[in-house]
Amino acid sequence: MGNLIVHNALSVNAAFESPSPANWLELDNDSTDDGLDQLVLADALLMGRPVYEGLSAVWPQLTEDPAMGKSAGRINAMPKYVASRTLTGPLEWNATLIEGELEQAVPALKERHEGRLIVTGCGEFAHNLTQLGLVDEFWFWIHPHIWPTGPRMLDGVGPVRLRLVSATPYRSGVVWLRYRPGSA
Repeated sequence: MGNLIVHNALSVNAAFESPSPANWLELDNDSTDDGLDQLVLADALLMGRPVYEGLSAVWPQLTEDPAMGKSAGRINAMPKYVASRTLTGPLEWNATLIEGELEQAVPALKERHEGRLIVTGCGEFAHNLTQLGLVDEFWFWIHPHIWPTGPRMLDGVGPVRLRLVSATPYRSGVVWLRYRPGSA
């Protein structure tokens, strides 16, 4: 059975969109490579419609980038599942609509895939998965910035008690935190 993992880059104060695009992420080789490696090792990606529309417009072209070619090729080829109330199939970018209610559809996807199912994005889809208790792990890539405005990760969700599984610091100040829902 697969594990569902919410995987997101955030500021120290949990913002996931910078008010200034130039300050979006602390790009360093170590944490960037590790974060990309985790995506490449996934069995499939799950996302909501806004994330699907944004990523599917960019990732297919990254196979031309020498620095991203191998990773982009793997990510482009892997299955993707999209939750949407407005899109209709078939979808591009090796994507399939999640059909039915999340309570039944996501456990069925976890049964179908043996490894990691990575949820990219932290909007309504990630909120719903968390509230339904379907998330097995949360991977937060905390970047050393505090942003004064912007949406915050999982605002309005909870309470959910998390147990720290591991913490990996990088020279840039980025810290990768892995949590599982459950008691401390």
